[in-house]
Amino acid sequence: MADVPSNAPAHCPGTASEDAGKVSACQGCPNQALCASGASKAPDPAIQEIKEKMMSVKHKILVLSGKGGVGKSTVSAHLAHGIASDDTKQVHQSGSGWSPVVRISSF
Repeated sequence: MADVPSNAPAHCPGTASEDAGKVSACQGCPNQALCASGASKAPDPAIQEIKEKMMSVKHKILVLSGKGGVGKSTVSAHLAHGIASDDTKQVHQSGSGWSPVVRISSF
């Protein structure tokens, strides 16, 4: 289940369940208080910030898969290098991967 924390007990009902933090399977779980409070069901506060930042991005390319190990990062890196082959752009490597960056002369 996608909504089960990695450090949860084996029979965790999941953070989205109405039973989250309240059933016997939750006893001893380090997330029990958080799940029982309902805070884990609240929308991520960063969603609005991301939405605002993405509004200024003219073109977006989404690389995704429902399975791991299929080459999402490889495709993303090759896309970034391909886009950066234009002389007005360069590739930037950060902790989250490769991304094209527009380079504008300040002179």
